[in-house]
Amino acid sequence: MFRSLHMKLVLIMVLLILSLMTVVGAFLMNSVVRFYLDDFYVQMQDVFGDQVFLDDLQTPTQDELEGRVEPVDMLKQVLNSNMGPLGIDNRTRYYYILDSATGAYLTSSDDADTLREKTPNITHVVNALAQGELTEVGSDSDITASYMDLAVPVRRGDSSYIIYIYDSRQTISELNASLFTIIVEALVFGLIISVLLSFLLAKTMTTPIERLTDGVKRVASGNFSRKIEVGSRDEIGILTGNFNHMARKLQDTIQEAENERNKLDTLFLHMTDGVVAFSRLGLVIHKNPAAEEMLGRPIGEQTAYGALFGDIASLEQVLALEQPAYLSGEREAAGRTLELLLAPFDGERQEGGVMVVIHDVTEQRKTEELRREFVANVSHELRTPLTNIRSYAETLADNAGDLPPETEKNFLGVILNESDRMTHIVQDLLTLSRFDSGRSEFKLARFSFEGAIRDMYHAVLMEAQRHGHTVALELEPNLPGIVGDRERILQVMMNVVSNAIKYTPDGGAIGISAGRAGEKVWMEVSDNGIGIPPEDRSRIFERFYRVDKARSRESGGTGLGLSIAKEIVDRHQGSIALVDRPGPGLTLRIELPVEGPGHEQ
Repeated sequence: MFRSLHMKLVLIMVLLILSLMTVVGAFLMNSVVRFYLDDFYVQMQDVFGDQVFLDDLQTPTQDELEGRVEPVDMLKQVLNSNMGPLGIDNRTRYYYILDSATGAYLTSSDDADTLREKTPNITHVVNALAQGELTEVGSDSDITASYMDLAVPVRRGDSSYIIYIYDSRQTISELNASLFTIIVEALVFGLIISVLLSFLLAKTMTTPIERLTDGVKRVASGNFSRKIEVGSRDEIGILTGNFNHMARKLQDTIQEAENERNKLDTLFLHMTDGVVAFSRLGLVIHKNPAAEEMLGRPIGEQTAYGALFGDIASLEQVLALEQPAYLSGEREAAGRTLELLLAPFDGERQEGGVMVVIHDVTEQRKTEELRREFVANVSHELRTPLTNIRSYAETLADNAGDLPPETEKNFLGVILNESDRMTHIVQDLLTLSRFDSGRSEFKLARFSFEGAIRDMYHAVLMEAQRHGHTVALELEPNLPGIVGDRERILQVMMNVVSNAIKYTPDGGAIGISAGRAGEKVWMEVSDNGIGIPPEDRSRIFERFYRVDKARSRESGGTGLGLSIAKEIVDRHQGSIALVDRPGPGLTLRIELPVEGPGHEQ
């Protein structure tokens, strides 16, 4: 109940009023007692300090001296005549006349003598007896006592007496009782008023705090739509304004963080590299689809690190690394060559773990292999003609003038042929180098596609007839002109048809056909030659790749012709590919856009 700030404020106000009224009541009641006590002794001091009164008390009359009147009766008469100044009312205050020698009761202010049985307090009586002189009047009394009293020694003639004033404090008690009642009534009304005011004050203070509490709960639940109303300009109002500002900043910050997280999630989801994150216990925290695809297996939350990468390095080894150190390794999976990079993240914190990044280096390794093979092929292709040239040249040099003219002519012919072969290889390499560097520029212009095919046909016809081949030409009517580099496209046609002539046994049949399909033109070259095995078909456009290397060298092939042809067709935004068909031999199809490269189809 008292955990709420509202009730705490009410309780504080009630305790404050209670404490205040208690202190004030105690102070007032004590002040009243002290006032009456001081007033009593001041009054006694004034009366007994009056020299006339003292003379009346101490000077015996003639009747006393002559024995006609008792001194006690004269003392009583003097005191009765001064009962007003002494405050004697025979209700709460009395006087006694005592024998100074024995302290025995002689008379009192009560004519009926009913005070004889009341034994007065003898504290001040003893003190008065001890004084033995009439020089001072007693003036001290215990504030906590239930009475006030005073004893004054008096010598009248030859006799000594003690005048004892006794006050029962009944007036003080009655006044304190009335005062206590007033204080209690005031306390009750004060409590009622304070409770009401404290409820109002507490409500005034707690209402904005409750609004703040509701606002904090909304913000904690992610709701930033509502703004807390600022109802005042005091500290709570300033706090409310600062909270609204903080909520706006927090919303902006969370939105920015959410945007960054969405970016990272999108990047993580669609990145080509695989990523798998593990906790310190070796369980999967994050993974992306690329990782599952590369590894060729599903990865679940319960998949352990050791089951995936334990053969590369243990989890403890990776966690023991200090950033930016990492471990690496390779593996073959799903027909791919994968490079694995293993590194710890947040290694000094308990919530850290291990991050594994997976790179698909299949193409890179393949490129490296092709580069090594390319260098080896170039070296081999150039070494063969160079060896032949050197051999024949050395033979001519060593036997100069001794060889028959016909033999020398044959040797020189071989040297020239090998030189031409080297020239072709170098020219093809330079062409591919220009394509790779982007320095080869095409001369685009509109030309007759049909005319280019016919020119190519006439150029290869004699070579085909030399091998006993029959060449059939079939063209659709009204073939359109196309935009492109005529010389380059003619080079592609010549290369494709020349390969068909070279790799078809003598007496074969070669067919050349062309037509139009939509916004493209096409040409197909078919033969009934040796063909290409299915396992080699995907590699025929690779540089220096030849199915039958021995026969290719015999026919003067370098293995670069189809690579150059594909580069030229690709740069014209066309396509060149083998056509699946039954029977011996093969068919190669070329497609080119009518409007040339860069034109929207």
